[in-house]
Parts: sequence; C-alpha cells; structure tokens
Amino acid sequence: MKKISKGNLIDLVALMAENQQVYLPVKANGETNYARYTAGAEVDIDTLKTVKSAKEVFFPQSETLYTVVTEDKKYKITQQELQKEEFVLFGVRPCDVKGIEVLDRVFLTDPVDTFYKARRDHGVIVSFACSEPEESCFCKVFGIDCAEPNADVACWVKDGEIFWKALTAKGEALTEKCASVLADADETAVDTLKSDIRNIVEKLPYMNLSLEGWNGEVTDEKFNSEIWETLYKPCLACGTCTFVCPTCQCYDIKDYKTSNGIQKYRCWDSCMYSDFTMMAHGNNRTTQLQRYRQRFMHKLVYFPKNNDGMYSCVGCGRCVDKCPASTNIVKVIKAFMNEEAGK
Repeated sequence: MKKISKGNLIDLVALMAENQQVYLPVKANGETNYARYTAGAEVDIDTLKTVKSAKEVFFPQSETLYTVVTEDKKYKITQQELQKEEFVLFGVRPCDVKGIEVLDRVFLTDPVDTFYKARRDHGVIVSFACSEPEESCFCKVFGIDCAEPNADVACWVKDGEIFWKALTAKGEALTEKCASVLADADETAVDTLKSDIRNIVEKLPYMNLSLEGWNGEVTDEKFNSEIWETLYKPCLACGTCTFVCPTCQCYDIKDYKTSNGIQKYRCWDSCMYSDFTMMAHGNNRTTQLQRYRQRFMHKLVYFPKNNDGMYSCVGCGRCVDKCPASTNIVKVIKAFMNEEAGK
C-alpha cells in the first residue's frame, strides 16, 4: 500500500496527466461532475456523489459515430476514431464502479460496442471508498461494500492522507508511474476507517430494503401487480432519473446536417419519454404507467434474468436525491415490501 498527503493531491493528478488524459470530479458553477483535468481546475474528491455518474467517460452523453461529406458530387464516409490512448478515471465511488460493470454486460456482449470497448480497454479506474455515506445511499442492498473499492486502484482518505492500493495489472502500472509522489504505507492503516464506514452504512435509513421476491423468475407476478397503478401517478416523465443513473444505457442515433454533409451521432435517451423507440406504427408503450413499470421491471427483473442475477441498480441514491416527484426505486421496492407484509 502507498500513501500521499491529501494536500498534494494536485501533484498526483498533474503527474498522471503528464502523458495521458485524466478524468475526475471537478466543481464548476456549484456542481461537481466528471471532467478532463486541466491546470487550475477545482478538483473535488470530497463530494460523495457527482450529479451525473462516471459512466459518461465510457458511454458519453453524446458522441459522433461517423460523418458523411460530399466531395465532387460523391459521398465520403469517415468513422470516428476509436480511443487509442491510455487514460485515467480518478475518484470513482464503488457504486459507480459497479455501474460500469453493469454497462459491461450490455456493451461488451455480442455484438460488442467497439466505441465502448476501446474506452474500457484503455481506461484505468481509481476508486475511492465512501468515508461518509449519505442518507440516500443504499448500495449494500445490492451487495456493494463502499468501504472496499473494487477497481484498478483502491483509495481511502483518512487523517489528511490518501491511501492507495493497486489491485490489477493496470493499477500496478499506474502506481509505478506515480512512484515519485507516493510513499510506503502500512496495509492496516485503513482498517479502522473501513470499520467506521460499515458502521455508518448499517445506520442509514434504507438499510431495511429487501430484494426478497425480486428476481428473473417473477415477471408475470410483478408485471401484473396493481401496485403500479398507484406508483406511477406522481411521475412527471422528465427523465431525470435515467440521466443521473449509473446503469441506464438507453440511447438514440440521430443525424445532424452540416453545411456539406451529415454527422451521425449517438445520444442518451430515456425509456420514460413518450417518444422512446417510436416507430412508424407508433409506440408499444402508450401510457406513462407502462413506461414507468418498464424502467423498474428492467432494473429488478429483466436484467437479472439475463445477467446471472445481477441487478441493474447499484443503490447510489441519485434518483432519490433528484426525482422531483420522489417516485424512485426505493419507493417501488418499499411498496412491494408492504404488499408482501400485508399478505
């Protein structure tokens, strides 16, 4: 294990950024999101949850796929270059790391998404334990230990120092690059911190959530429940939950007309929108109830059914914090828990 003074964080980041891009939490206009590091940026590793998750580094909100231009009355098609250089994603929380694992199941399964794969192949993830989990967090419900980051490098912040432990070959290589600013540390230095974090987690308000009854074999039972009739009504169909979610992967592909051609680009979409997957004949989900139900059935039933029991929620709590109608996945799970208790 290695360590560095938290006061020397910028020295560490600047060293990593000398020969590769570094993406990390940056505060701008009062909000913290992942951005590429530039000299003078307000690096913020203290904010527990960025507004949008770290998935944007691997699955951008908008990205060009290829361009079509006209030259001498002929069309020329140019594919966007794939990621070729190594980069570092720094400061990711354990829930967001798990979210990336969920996306791996989607984009790295045949047919493999080459844009996503290139970024995953070249990205090194440095994850930070959550020293002070918040009331809206419930990652433990989905089997995540926020005291024990699972990435290429795991980090803990304690008593003004950042403790650093390489966990993979990628992590070892990055550690070697940063050797000049890292000092040796005792492996047991963060044991007390881990215990303290887990004690906090046990006291959080959503620790009583139960996933009993949710799995890939209860499609009909959950789909046909009358509970959805009540749950969906406050939903505004704004899509906020899907845009802050670390695991939502819905996207649309559109054309943008330029002065001499077309750009084909991909952008995030939301299953909560009435025009999502709209086709010539219309849309298969014509009501907000159907769209609302689809979102949570996918998280808790459809995805685990097709992915060895892995849920498509990581308990980060962003939807709890951001939903203007407070109609989030916690409310859904609780509603079904109450139904089971009343039987």
